[in-house]
Amino acid sequence: MFKKTTVAVALVLAGFVAGLVLTSRLRTASDGLAAPAPGTDTAVSRVPGQTLAPLPATMPDFSAVAARAVSGIVNISAISVVRTPNSPFANDPIFRQFFGNQDDWFGSRLEQSSSLGSGVIISSDGYVVTNNHVVAGNVREITAGLPDKRVVKGQIVGRDPMTDIAVVKIDASNLPVLPWGDSSKLKVGQWVLAIGSPFALNRTVTLGIVSALGRTGMGLADYEDFIQTDAAINPGNSGGGLVDARGEVIGINAAIISESGGSQGVGFAVSSNLARRIANELIKYGEVRRGWIGTVHVRTMTPDIAEQLGYTTPVTGAVVVGMTRTSSAYQAGIRPGDVIVSFNGHRVETSEDFTKMLADARIGSTATVQVLREGRRLTLKVPVTSSSAQTR
Repeated sequence: MFKKTTVAVALVLAGFVAGLVLTSRLRTASDGLAAPAPGTDTAVSRVPGQTLAPLPATMPDFSAVAARAVSGIVNISAISVVRTPNSPFANDPIFRQFFGNQDDWFGSRLEQSSSLGSGVIISSDGYVVTNNHVVAGNVREITAGLPDKRVVKGQIVGRDPMTDIAVVKIDASNLPVLPWGDSSKLKVGQWVLAIGSPFALNRTVTLGIVSALGRTGMGLADYEDFIQTDAAINPGNSGGGLVDARGEVIGINAAIISESGGSQGVGFAVSSNLARRIANELIKYGEVRRGWIGTVHVRTMTPDIAEQLGYTTPVTGAVVVGMTRTSSAYQAGIRPGDVIVSFNGHRVETSEDFTKMLADARIGSTATVQVLREGRRLTLKVPVTSSSAQTR
């Protein structure tokens, strides 16, 4: 009996000692896994040869910038008169196809239509930049809601559908002004604030970054130079300011691409350099005077068009698809089917390129235009007149 008890005690002691040894080894192994090796980064796996940028301790604080910027934003309400058909089949395309103008059958009525948007104060005496589509149509009344909660009347100074920019003069003075910034110095990834009145929620501020620069060919305007941003832009933001971290206006919010009708992170603002130039022209002349060579319709060259014109090698440029014989372009020798490849020494790759270069050409100058015609390169001299001329 004593031997059995002795053996049992010996086994218990042996198991206790073995447990101590095993626990010690496990603790040592665990401590070895947790301890960083000399020179290693415990937060991020480092790729050999790669330098990681330090993470900011906190997000940047734009509260001071926002407080200054919202004081230079107004909300704009425009009341227009539109003609509405009385026909119960107004939206029926089959009825329109077979019976033509429904006003002849059912008549029409005049109704008021209101639009809401935003605007940026650019002068202390009341000049405000907004979008053309905010004040488009037969506008009868414009009012502007100021940051100090006053509501004042305004009138249209000028509109430019080609860039979707308009200027309104409001009945107020000693207003806070938002300074223009230089959009040519923007960089993708830069912080921006979109300020406006989405859904009539006055002076709303949203934060995002510059997603892309120089967007063209969006079909949003005839003359495009858009800043793309993921700062939330919604209905009512149109005409408001896109502001950088210094509180300068670097864009005029204009449009979004959305499947839902609300912000999905793809918004567009007219670049400040373009908007500023257009606004100055509207204030000075009441219109934008652009370079003009008569009525010339162009399209961007595509492989299908190139094949139709007989080109077997890739060709880029703007194809002339129509023009008037009285235009200075026709009189200078340009013909339908010509591919415009250069304008004043600058390469033309798309129809948008040509439209912008022509619009920016100095009025009264003579443009040097290079075209391809049946594979031959021709250089033509075309007089540039003003788009405001009535002899088009």
